[in-house]
Amino acid sequence: MDLLGALEGLRRDLGRELFPLAIGEAAADCHALAELTGQLDDYLLPRLRAIDAPLLAVVGGSTGAGKSTLVNSLVGADVAEPGVLRPTTLVPTLVVNPADHDWFMGQNVLPGLSRATGSAVGALRVVTSGSLGAGLALLDAPDIDSVVTANRELAAQLLAAADLWLFVTTAARYADEVPWSFLRSARERSTALAVVLDRVPDEAIEPVSRDLRRLLVENGLDGTRLFTVPEAALPSERARLPAPLVCPISEWLSALASDAAERSRVVRQTLSGALDSLAARVPALADAVVRQRSGFDGLRSVVSGAYAGAMADFDAGMRDGSLLRGEVMARWQDFIGTGDLMRSLESRVGWLRDRIVGFFTGQPPGAELRVALESGVEALIRGAADAAAERSLDGWSAAPGGLDLLGRLGPVDAARLGRASPDLSQRTEAAVRGWQEYVLDLVREEGAEKRTTARVASFGVNGAGLLLMLGVFASTGGLTGLEVGIAGGTSVLSQKLLEAVFGDQAVRSLTVRARDDLRERVRSLLEEEAARYTVLLDTVEPPDGTAEALRQAATAIRDRHTTAPPAMDAPESGEVPRPEES
Repeated sequence: MDLLGALEGLRRDLGRELFPLAIGEAAADCHALAELTGQLDDYLLPRLRAIDAPLLAVVGGSTGAGKSTLVNSLVGADVAEPGVLRPTTLVPTLVVNPADHDWFMGQNVLPGLSRATGSAVGALRVVTSGSLGAGLALLDAPDIDSVVTANRELAAQLLAAADLWLFVTTAARYADEVPWSFLRSARERSTALAVVLDRVPDEAIEPVSRDLRRLLVENGLDGTRLFTVPEAALPSERARLPAPLVCPISEWLSALASDAAERSRVVRQTLSGALDSLAARVPALADAVVRQRSGFDGLRSVVSGAYAGAMADFDAGMRDGSLLRGEVMARWQDFIGTGDLMRSLESRVGWLRDRIVGFFTGQPPGAELRVALESGVEALIRGAADAAAERSLDGWSAAPGGLDLLGRLGPVDAARLGRASPDLSQRTEAAVRGWQEYVLDLVREEGAEKRTTARVASFGVNGAGLLLMLGVFASTGGLTGLEVGIAGGTSVLSQKLLEAVFGDQAVRSLTVRARDDLRERVRSLLEEEAARYTVLLDTVEPPDGTAEALRQAATAIRDRHTTAPPAMDAPESGEVPRPEES
C-alpha cells in the first residue's frame, strides 16, 4: 500500500460517527474529527492524487481586513465583492487563469462545494483572469471571525485546503487573538504562509511592522514573509488599491506562477507538514474513541447489572414461597384441604390421588390451581422486568453519556424504557405455557418407564405435572405463621406424592430439569427486554477495533511518508520563496 492508499484507508476509518456519547471533551473531539476529515477530503487526498496540480493560495483574515479589495487589486479586476456591510464575503471567490479553469471547476479541490459563476450561497464562485499566471489560483475566503458561524467554519475549511496562506491583518487588528490562533495552527502544520499587514498609516509602518515581527517570532513563526500595505484614501469601498502599493505581492505571486520548482517547494512544505500533523492528530482521535468505548461499556454494565438483578429476583421468587401466597394458596387449600396433612399423609395418599384424578377430568379446582400458578409465575416475571427497566433508566440517567443518549429519544420514548415492554405479558404467557408443556412432557417421558406407567396413569399426566410444577416453587422461605404450615405442607405433600409415583431420585432430577428450563425461558425474556437498551448502543457505537485501526493508519502514513512522490521530497529550506521584503 502506498501513501495515497494509506490515506484513503484512514479516510474510510473516519467515515462514521466516532463520538456519539456526550462524555469527556466529545464536542472538541467531534470538531477535531471534522477538521481532519475536511483536510483529507479538501487537500491531502486531492493533492496526492495530482501532486503537480495548480497551487491554491487562500487569502484569509479578520473582518474588515481588506481581503476582497486586496484580491481585486492583485488581479486588476473587480472579481471579489468588497463593501461596507459585514460579513462581505458570503460566497468564496476563486480566481484562476483560463488555462486552469477546467481543473478547478471539477471536484479536484474542495469537492464538497458546488461550482458556480454567479453568487449562489453554498457554492464556490469561480472566475477567470488572464492577469493571474497559470499554475496559481487565489481564493478570497470569508472572515475567520465572522459573526456568521457558517462563514467562520467555511473560512477554516478553506484555509485547511490551501497550499499557501496569504493571511491579511490590519494595523488596528494585528494583535487580536483569533488571527493568532490560526497562525499558530499554520505553524504547527508547517503550512506555507505569508502575512499581509494592511491599512497601515505611514507614521505607523515602522513601529507596527516591528511589533508584528516580534509577535511572529514569539509564536514560532520567525522568518515568515511579511508584506506591508500602506493606508490609502480610496474613492469608494469598491475601489482598488493603487498598483504600486501591492506591487511587491503581485511580483511575488507572479514568481510563484512562473516557476514550477518554486511552486513545488510550497506544495512540499504544506503537504509534508499536513502529513506530519497526522502523527499526533490521529492517535488523539484514537484515544477519544477509547474514551467512547469506556462510556459504552459503562452503559452496558448498567443494563447487564439491572437485568442480572432481575434474574436474581426471579430466582429468589422461585425459592421463597412467595408464589404460594394469595390465589395459589387459596386454590391449593381447595385442592387438598387444610387439615393436619403431615400426620395423616400415609393414610390419605390414595384419597388425594382420587381427588387429583377428579380435578383433571373436568372438576374446576385443579384447573383453577393451574391457572393461578400460571398467573403467579407471569406476575413474578413482569415484576422483575419492570424493576430492571426502572433500574436501567435510572442508571443511564446518572451514567456519563447516558442522559444525552436518552435525550435523543425524546421524553416519551425515554420514559417507556423505564417500564417493561408492552408486549411482555403476551410473551411471558407464551413462555409459561411452553414451560408447563415441557413439564408435562417430562412426566410423560418418565411415565413411559414400565415401573411407573401404572402409577402415573393412576394420577394422570396433568395431576402429576401440576405437583411437579408446585415442587419447583414450594418452600417456606419468606412465609410466617399459618402460611408456613400450609406452604410447608404444600412442599412436603407434593414431593411425597411425586416420590410415590416416580421415586425420590427421579423427583429430584425432574424438579431440577423443570426449574432449569423455566429459568432459561425467563432469561431469554429478560435478554429481550435488555435489548431495548443495548440496541440503542449497537446502532451508534463505533465498530470494535476502530481505535486500533486509526493508530495503525497513522503508523502506515508515517512510514510511507518517506516513500512519497519525488515532488514531496523534503525541501532544502522549509520557507516560501522570498523576494526582498517591502
